[in-house]
Amino acid sequence: MTRTDIPTTAGPAEGAAPRRPKPRWLLGLGPLVLIAVLLGLFSLLNGPGLSRLGEGVPPKEDVAVEDIRLTPGQIVLTVRNQGPDPVSIAQVNVSDYYAAFTQTDDVLDPMEASSITVSYQWIDGDPYDIALVTSVGGKISASIDAAAPSPERSSSFFGLMALLGIYVGVIPVAMGMLWMPFVGRSSAGWIRALLGFTVGLLAFLTFDATLEAFELVAGNSSFGGPLVVILGALISYLVLEATDAWMRRRQDPADVRQKTALSPGRLALLIAIGIGLHNLGEGLAIGSAYAVGSLALGASLIVGFAIHNTTEGLAIVTPLAHERPGLGRLVVLGLIAGAPAVLGTLIGATVYQPTLAAFLLGLGAGAVGQVAVKLLPMLKDGTGRTLTPLTATGIILGIAMMFATGLLVQA
Repeated sequence: MTRTDIPTTAGPAEGAAPRRPKPRWLLGLGPLVLIAVLLGLFSLLNGPGLSRLGEGVPPKEDVAVEDIRLTPGQIVLTVRNQGPDPVSIAQVNVSDYYAAFTQTDDVLDPMEASSITVSYQWIDGDPYDIALVTSVGGKISASIDAAAPSPERSSSFFGLMALLGIYVGVIPVAMGMLWMPFVGRSSAGWIRALLGFTVGLLAFLTFDATLEAFELVAGNSSFGGPLVVILGALISYLVLEATDAWMRRRQDPADVRQKTALSPGRLALLIAIGIGLHNLGEGLAIGSAYAVGSLALGASLIVGFAIHNTTEGLAIVTPLAHERPGLGRLVVLGLIAGAPAVLGTLIGATVYQPTLAAFLLGLGAGAVGQVAVKLLPMLKDGTGRTLTPLTATGIILGIAMMFATGLLVQA
């Protein structure tokens, strides 16, 4: 007898089509759907087996007062629950007097905001201490340094805010760009000094906006608190970097060397965008401060803002020293840098929210910081050194100028 070999594994049938692999998008989406289903079930079942963890633990109450407006006979507060547990406001105390009040929501869920209208005959110019007492006895404190009626938000008010944005944003930047003829006739050494001045200016704006944003959310942990400032700065920095890289690949696909160089026109545009984002946050802070009556806008303060922002126009035109940009191009760059101040004042006067203001200031800080980094290679002299006595002096003068003019706008 002849022994027949029997195969140990069964292969695919002869002529059968190979199994098609699953789409890659489905492999990526599957775990996300499973995670969402599991989290949904966990939430619906209220954490099976964990219901006793919170027994005997008092609720954590963390409420922030985001806005205070004064109208005749009333104090209107905007509060937000930034804690993990629901909060109910039971009483309102104004300078040791328990006042009657109404609120849009009786119970504040986590991250929810409410408007509390307090009936109180306040006196113009007097200071007041406000305490919101919760249903479990907690206290949320706020203060009014000097009572003054909040401006009425009418069409004339918004027209005033737009005019204010033009005064502190558009006009100063345009005035600074008048140095274009001076920059165009400067020597190479002077250009490096002016570029150093621009780096110092941008560096000051970066730190100034960051510190101001941190101050806005110092006692407010809703939406991440100080983390929103860092998030805003990272977003604007990375977006500008990615946009710059995309523009290089698109405009210079064949020249490898050009890909690593930043053209003066593109650099001026990046400076205008960075300054514009900064002026958006600055305008928002100005508009909101005036809307709540904490900023008295006199002619001297407007002049201070104008002087402080005039140097921003110089920063925009300095990279264009060896070019002859047309008037239309300069106008566009000026509007990109200055017009966001108008938008900022209107937003700040309408829907002020400290976390939003801090986020926008973070955007501006990241943007001007990115542009400052892009400017550094242009400071190099013939020997390849970036920090020479000339450029270092320019950087110091830029910081000193912004610091000195910043003292004019302290309010």
